[in-house]
This record gives sequence, C-alpha cells and structure tokens, in this order.
Amino acid sequence: MKSTKIYAIVLIAMTFLWVDSYAQETRPSREKWDQVSMQGTVTEINAETREITLMGSDGGLVTMTAGEEVERFNEIAIDDVIKFEYYTYLKAEFRDPTPEEVAEPVQMIAEAGKAPEGVDPAAAVGAVVKAVVTIEALNRPFMVATVSGPNGNYVSIPMEDEKLMTELHIGEVLILTYAEAVAIGLEKVEVKQ
Repeated sequence: MKSTKIYAIVLIAMTFLWVDSYAQETRPSREKWDQVSMQGTVTEINAETREITLMGSDGGLVTMTAGEEVERFNEIAIDDVIKFEYYTYLKAEFRDPTPEEVAEPVQMIAEAGKAPEGVDPAAAVGAVVKAVVTIEALNRPFMVATVSGPNGNYVSIPMEDEKLMTELHIGEVLILTYAEAVAIGLEKVEVKQ
C-alpha cells in the first residue's frame, strides 16, 4: 500500500512537471521596442557602473545605466525623485534554459549599436544582454511583471496580453534578451513637502 501511494505521488508530480514544461514550450516568444518616460524614486546607485535602480509610481523596479552624457550624475542620491527617458528592446523566450545558459546565465550579445527602424535614430543602444531571469512579482491589475536577473537587477515589464499575464507565475524561469538605450535624460524633480 505504501509503495502504491509513493508511485501515485511521483506520477502526479511528473504530470505537473510535464504540463508546466509543455505550457512553456508551446508559448510563443514575444518581443518589442518601447520608449520609456517615467518618474521614479532612486532606491540604489552603483557609481562605478553608473547603474541606478528606481521604483516607479506603480511599485515596479528598473535598473538602468546613465550614459556619460548625463551630467551631474554624482549629485543623484538615494530617495531622490527623478524623471528619466530611454528606449528598451525586450524579447522573452518561454522555455527552459540550455545547459550553456545555466552555466553562464548572463551573456553579452552586443556592446552597442543603433536603434532599429522606427526608433529615434539618435538613440544608441547600450549593451544587448541575454539572461536567465526569474519572475518575482506579477501585478495583474496594473499589467506589470517584475523579473530579477542573476546579478540581482530588476526590471518591471509592462504587459499587453491579459491571457499571457494569467499564464505566468511567480518563480517561473525564462530567457530574456534585453537592450536598453543608455538613458537620454535624468532630471531631479522637486518634491513638495
């Protein structure tokens, strides 16, 4: 009797794993370019890499790099409220990572380049990175998914497909190719007290 229960549990677990794996394999990849203009509160600064993590008004986090053209970078501090603008490219592949991707979860695909047709030609694309990421939060009312990368960076992704949003789950691992034009503007906002 005991071994029958164990076999039943193993069979149920294998069925759930197969169903989850099948759902990931049949879900098509998604990709898009966006121009992002938003206001956020600085939650973290890495002066060495010029990376800033900001929290938007919806609670979403984004880590971005301030280009060399951003003046007075050293005047930005934690808890400052700033406006910023940049372009992003995003491709999500809903599949299990390959052994190579597991061994090297962050891969630099390109150092820099020009933005594609239809995007302001002055916007130079920063690094194009392919990473194994994990879904950390799903804000379904606001249609935002937040993922974390292997280096602890976060990005909040506005979602357009309600059906896809209901299929995703916290803890799900996916392959994200992400390019971000270096910030084309950072401006402190005076907060009225």
